[in-house]
Amino acid sequence: MNAKLTLALVAALATPLLAEVDLTPPDSATEAEGLEAWARIYEVASHPRCSNCHTGESDRPMWSGPSYGQARPHGMNVRAGESRFGAEYVPCQTCHTTMSEDWENANAMPHSAPRVPMFWQLAPVEADWFGRSSPEICEQLRDPARNGDRDMMALAEHLDHDLILHWAWNPGGTREPAPYSLQEHVDDILIWGVAGMPCPEN
Repeated sequence: MNAKLTLALVAALATPLLAEVDLTPPDSATEAEGLEAWARIYEVASHPRCSNCHTGESDRPMWSGPSYGQARPHGMNVRAGESRFGAEYVPCQTCHTTMSEDWENANAMPHSAPRVPMFWQLAPVEADWFGRSSPEICEQLRDPARNGDRDMMALAEHLDHDLILHWAWNPGGTREPAPYSLQEHVDDILIWGVAGMPCPEN
């Protein structure tokens, strides 16, 4: 385990952002149930709380959604660089601090840089889906070459471990949370996986 992840997990022990998640898959799911689950997964994946950081080779996060008006690249010419967390330029945590004090009010102020107890970063380049269609994102998420070599359970576990993803359902301020709940989203990933990861047609 690297030092950054260790620090993040230690800090996470003191934060209310880390929700408990049940990762038990259903015994069975039909293709129709899988497609219904995928429709809800797409609502989450395409929501600004998720898609703003899935911007591929542009290395620029986006500002979009009700809090921002017209969609546009993150202000201050923020660039993520090859590391995806901005170390080559100005690290994301310069503003998105990871300080552990006062988690109850950490993200209460509208338009201030939100914080979680881990380093902010963009999704990997191959997970570029900002503005993409439901079939396109579905094909990406079931492709191990573009989803971090994850199967159904690994995708669900990724949602359990990544604190930035937990924040998406509890963003604070005037930020709109991702649809449904973290547990409902994990349940949909598991239903979709048990159903064989079906994707809608174009």
